[in-house]
Amino acid sequence: MKTADRFSDRVGDYIRFRPGYPEAMLEVFRDEMGLSPESVVADIGCGPGHSSLPFLKFGCTVFGVEPNDLMRNAATEILADYERFEAVEGTAHATGLSENSVDIAVAAQAFHWFNDSESVKEFGRILKPGGFAALIWNERRLDATPFLRDYEALLLKFGTDYETVRHDAITHSGLAAVFGKEFRMATYPNLQTLDLEGVKGRLMSSSYTPAQDDPRFGPMIENLESIFAEHNESDRIQILYDTNVFYTQF
Repeated sequence: MKTADRFSDRVGDYIRFRPGYPEAMLEVFRDEMGLSPESVVADIGCGPGHSSLPFLKFGCTVFGVEPNDLMRNAATEILADYERFEAVEGTAHATGLSENSVDIAVAAQAFHWFNDSESVKEFGRILKPGGFAALIWNERRLDATPFLRDYEALLLKFGTDYETVRHDAITHSGLAAVFGKEFRMATYPNLQTLDLEGVKGRLMSSSYTPAQDDPRFGPMIENLESIFAEHNESDRIQILYDTNVFYTQF
């Protein structure tokens, strides 16, 4: 399956149940990258716009670059009230944006899908001199609670290619090797509080879980319902994340 198509059958769950990004994250963009309401931001692989939203609320102009038609159309609809948002059909290798046109290029929950030199060249082409690239991931805390430990075990058992595509292996040295630049990092706490429907939706928003027509789907959901029943408090579960921002200047 092409990377751009991996989420085509999961758009609804992705929109409803993927975590957003904490407003506190903008601190590092303001203090270290010079973000201001006048900044132009390219959100590469923007999906339905979760990662564009904090910058739009701050007042920035945001170009949401997304190759998947369903995701891009969802972003256009969800962010329709923000006049400074424009959805762009493009890829990390060919964004369709003008040379030296953006102050900050971000990729949130996305760079592991296009981790190569061609995307780095495109970042460099669209950034203004001295601009920044920032790579953002919500990293689930795998061992922080009994539920999260059991949830990780579920993914390892039922995930289709979970261990191959997971992005928590991203390191400073790995990014430096691809970009030829040193990265700095800032980390902010993030969380979701979900009921059973939300936990199921969060699970199904991931591209590495079996689809409903897969024979593993039923047993996976039974496992999820079991660990939810064991660990919920007042019919809710918290999923804890570290929002990691890796950034470097061009």
